[in-house]
Amino acid sequence: MPTTISITAIASISGLGNDQNVIWQNYLNDNHCFIETTVGNQNTNIAPLNSDSKKLVSELKKSDSKYKSLDNSVLFAIATSRKAIEKAGWQKSDTFGINIGSSRGATELFEKHHLDFIQSGKVVTLASPTTTLGNISSWVSHDLQSQGPEISHSITCSTALHALLNGIAWLKSGMADKFLVGGSEAPLTDFTIAQMRALKIYSKNSAEFPCRASDLNKKQNSLVLGEGAAVCCIEIGRTDKTIAVIEGIGYATEILEHNVSVSTEATCFQKSMKMALGATELSEVDAIVMHAPGTIKGDLSEYKAIQKIFGAELPLLTTNKWKIGHTFGASGMLSIEMAILMLQNQTFIGVPFAEAKTEKKPLKKIMVNAVGFGGNAVSVLLSL
Repeated sequence: MPTTISITAIASISGLGNDQNVIWQNYLNDNHCFIETTVGNQNTNIAPLNSDSKKLVSELKKSDSKYKSLDNSVLFAIATSRKAIEKAGWQKSDTFGINIGSSRGATELFEKHHLDFIQSGKVVTLASPTTTLGNISSWVSHDLQSQGPEISHSITCSTALHALLNGIAWLKSGMADKFLVGGSEAPLTDFTIAQMRALKIYSKNSAEFPCRASDLNKKQNSLVLGEGAAVCCIEIGRTDKTIAVIEGIGYATEILEHNVSVSTEATCFQKSMKMALGATELSEVDAIVMHAPGTIKGDLSEYKAIQKIFGAELPLLTTNKWKIGHTFGASGMLSIEMAILMLQNQTFIGVPFAEAKTEKKPLKKIMVNAVGFGGNAVSVLLSL
């Protein structure tokens, strides 16, 4: 990547909070963000927003009469986008693009409108425009009064990192100087959780850590869903606002035998990591924030892919899904945020039940992985 691409701000909202200092403090402890609730007459772990973040979203929804009709996935994106551009110092007079995607989009609202239709045979006027996938970026654009292109997409669980790839492509093409990219997801609905149960991947674990993400010895799947959003501002070159530099990007798609499978050694990850590395020496990568959704096959195949690329001398390996759950389309950017915070604070945040938890070493370059249904892998290499 000869063209320097800077991340000049990042903002998020999740079970960890919505303030970077609070989020970092929550990363420093071994507590997870899961609560137990009842879904389909079963005890179920989920990772909702914390109370402060729920209040922020509630106030946003009340701030404009038009926002009362919006799904949480849109509100999460608006809240984080406001914070990000403020940190980056972007003004309303600036022209910037927006690409904020989602795996599921307006899940809760769509289900509500569909239920109303089944019960009454009618839908409200705004049922369609408030549930389209493009709804997220278009409303963020409206809220920020931006003048650039607005794009939404779903590439399942790698959506946010594909948004980052797309934003970089726009910058390198010369068609834009700034892009706001990320993902937003509000999937904590009975129907969505039922879908994950149908795939037999949702956690039934009620132990200390319900999601055993990156535990390669687990005997049962342990995916837990979380909600949240994360966006970042990217620009060409280094600026006085630069908080991280994108050293390399990689992507790959593999031909699958099953709709949700990834090959045994995650060929897609091997290709995306190689592309992101470019000419970078393997020893220069200090840590990898894995996708590691908490499933037996998903975690193990990614680990084997990392072994294939890095050999015996593996970087430090971690993930945040044991703490905040899997936020589908937002997860990749939440991992980017974790990587940036570790670089800034020169502190590796490990997984409590993993061997690398207590290892200490200088952190100069960190790789972030994400993959979604369909074998769409993305890898991003970051440095300060």
